[in-house]
Amino acid sequence: MGEVAYVSRVRVERVKGKLRQAHLPAEPEPVLFGVHGAVAEHYGVSPDAEEPHATTLDYVVAAAGG
Repeated sequence: MGEVAYVSRVRVERVKGKLRQAHLPAEPEPVLFGVHGAVAEHYGVSPDAEEPHATTLDYVVAAAGG
C-alpha cells in the first residue's frame, strides 16, 4: 500500500433542527447543510419550520458530477 496523499480535516456542527454547518478545508466560511423539498417532506419537516438548504446528498451528487 502506498503513502496517504491527503487527509481531509472536516468538522460538522449541528446548528438547529436539521441545519448543520461544515467547516471545510480551503473554504473561509462554513458551508450550510439542511433539507428542502421532497427530503424535508420525507423527514416530516414543515416548509415553514426551517429555511431550505442543500442536503449532504446534493453535495455528494455535485461532487460526483464534477
